[in-house]
Amino acid sequence: MNELQTDNPEMDSIDREILNLIQSDFPITSRPYLEIAGKLNISEAEIISRLSRLKECGIIRRIGGNFVPHKLGFVSTLCAASVPEEKIDIFAQAVNQYPGVTHNYTRNNHFNVWFTFIAQSMNEIESNLDSIAKQTGVNDIINLPATRVFKVKAHFSL
Repeated sequence: MNELQTDNPEMDSIDREILNLIQSDFPITSRPYLEIAGKLNISEAEIISRLSRLKECGIIRRIGGNFVPHKLGFVSTLCAASVPEEKIDIFAQAVNQYPGVTHNYTRNNHFNVWFTFIAQSMNEIESNLDSIAKQTGVNDIINLPATRVFKVKAHFSL
């Protein structure tokens, strides 16, 4: 089990309990927050309020499902781009316009912007990458589709 240091003053023990519950076993029900509230003996409204606050302060990035793309008829790939420093914001905005982009981050490397892309076909991804290049003037984008997937479950005990 992974341990994560959480000395964040914006979080209390109830916040940590909520995050421990939802990160790997989010309830699939019509009222998931009510189910979580029942486990912690607090109100559904308090769960929703706390999660909203944690999202607003940047502790939670998103709440959503993770799916295996190929099992749903999609393909996925990792992309890397060499983007001049002054174009990073414009490039990131262009990339983030696509609903199939699930991650977008910078690295200290020649290829300094990395993102994952999911679409119905590799042709669609390649077409979108061409559009991004034309829109931004960044042509040094590489497409790195996986040849074999090794999935590691990341669960942090808070």
